[in-house]
Amino acid sequence: MTIETAKSLFGENFIGKEELKPFFKALDFGDVDIQEKPFDYSDTVLREAANNGYILIYGVEHIGDQLINLRFLREKFGVDPGVSEPCFYNQDWYLKESFMDDTFLNAQWFLIKKEVFDDSRSVMPENLLERKFNFPPAILCAYTFYAYYFARKKFLWWHDFVWCRDVDHNGDRIYVGKYHDIDGVNKNGFSIHRHLALRPCYGSVNCI
Repeated sequence: MTIETAKSLFGENFIGKEELKPFFKALDFGDVDIQEKPFDYSDTVLREAANNGYILIYGVEHIGDQLINLRFLREKFGVDPGVSEPCFYNQDWYLKESFMDDTFLNAQWFLIKKEVFDDSRSVMPENLLERKFNFPPAILCAYTFYAYYFARKKFLWWHDFVWCRDVDHNGDRIYVGKYHDIDGVNKNGFSIHRHLALRPCYGSVNCI
């Protein structure tokens, strides 16, 4: 399939090199002209994905010598919605975690679901993995969130969290997203959290 055909097929859910330019400008890279590789997906997969609400996005590992990872995105977009949006939710527990420095293995096209599956809500991630869900890496979620915003001026996963394949140093599952708190308690920001698994260090005392 050609780039032009895919662009027509996916509509606003297509994020190629032209659509990435506002995102790269927001990252202070200026007017970057990248070279897109051919699709690794078959025509059948692309057509099915377009019909089922997937975003087709070109992932870039680095611009010049700068790796595109979560740490870099957080440094650029900050953690204070009072200064600028979109931004990250203000927390720092993850700054020493290795997944913050992960990036794409190479520049290529990715398909990622635009909306969470309704039948995946309130289901433990282990059960979803048993059902053959393929969790995206956290960097792909954040990259897609910001690239899509600057291309379309729309927020992805406004009230939803997305499970990721990443884990922290304890093996706890990472989940991201939920830019806006529906209850208005927390400030806006792209969230990065971890789902704490039960371990022997969790227990109870009694109170009389």
